[in-house]
Amino acid sequence: MPKVKTNRVKYPEGWGLIEPTLLELQAKMREAENDPHDGKRKCEALWPIFKIAHQKSRYIFDLYHRRKEISKELYEFCLDQGYADRNLIAKWKKSGYERLCCLRCIQPRDHNFATTCVCRVPKHLREEKVIECVHCGCRGCASGD
Repeated sequence: MPKVKTNRVKYPEGWGLIEPTLLELQAKMREAENDPHDGKRKCEALWPIFKIAHQKSRYIFDLYHRRKEISKELYEFCLDQGYADRNLIAKWKKSGYERLCCLRCIQPRDHNFATTCVCRVPKHLREEKVIECVHCGCRGCASGD
């Protein structure tokens, strides 16, 4: 008789500590995805989704790199399972990108004149004091703010 393969994921030690928060964020994500976007611009409908994805990644990043409360095994598990954005976290480790909101804000091909997003400009250098990023709704993610 052949072996039966199961799709059970083995959760690393410490998963019980972060699971309730991640489940809560996943529920918020589902709610944001199903939320009607009547009267909003096309890009505005995606802003809550970007915000929650950023929140999940920042939560896992802070637990591992700042507070050192989770193991490397659990951290890698979260990245592999898609609970956090590996590329965004890699940027947060570099100087100048500690407060980056999303990866689209630093892609020059997505902006006029091949520059970065307006939310990357420090507040004291802006002409307009209140701005919003077109991609994710960020109001300022420059490291100097």
